Amino acid sequence: MNFKRLYDFLRELERNNSKQWMDNNRKRYHTVRNDFIAWLDELDTTLGALDDNYYATPGKKGITRINNNLMFHPNKPVYRDYFGAALDKAPGSADFYLEFGTKSSLFAGGLWRPEAKTLRSIRDAIDYDGEDLKKIIHKKSFKQTFGNLLEDEKLKTSPKGFANDHPHIDLLRNKTFAVIHYFKEEDVYQNDFEDKIIQIYKEMLPFRRYLNQAITV
Repeated sequence: MNFKRLYDFLRELERNNSKQWMDNNRKRYHTVRNDFIAWLDELDTTLGALDDNYYATPGKKGITRINNNLMFHPNKPVYRDYFGAALDKAPGSADFYLEFGTKSSLFAGGLWRPEAKTLRSIRDAIDYDGEDLKKIIHKKSFKQTFGNLLEDEKLKTSPKGFANDHPHIDLLRNKTFAVIHYFKEEDVYQNDFEDKIIQIYKEMLPFRRYLNQAITV
């Protein structure tokens, strides 16, 4: 994978974010995109060998659109300044997300503001065995990799049906259950970059398994 070509393309796109520029550079875009998809296919195979329950996600299925949705966000640029993809993406599950961008590059996983039914299932799981989730997210290596859960909107009071003095009230108030690991462009060019991806995937896996079990049981 030629990541330098990917980042160079994104930097130029950021400076010239318009349909006209993209039309003039459409061939370059498809070269980078196809290269990224081929790399994702290889990574998908590698990660699939680590977990018997891995949900195979080919690059073409996992890659996200580069176009912004201007219908709901008319003030955004026409195109995103990153290439992203979701792997191990079973329908309605907590996936493993990768993003390579000009402003930030990251690995993430979990569930961002899930629908009410899904959120209720996660809260019920925490009510039942929240200590198991706390053991996962408080593990030293987990905190070194991701820090805390992603900061997002939280309830100011307890969710309906849960007491204010619930032992896991700090988790129950969350509306998002996700983690992020940021990395720099220079990290991508290191020989051990793929090893780091595998390490981060493995570190995140118990967290994602907990969520997926909560929403499927």
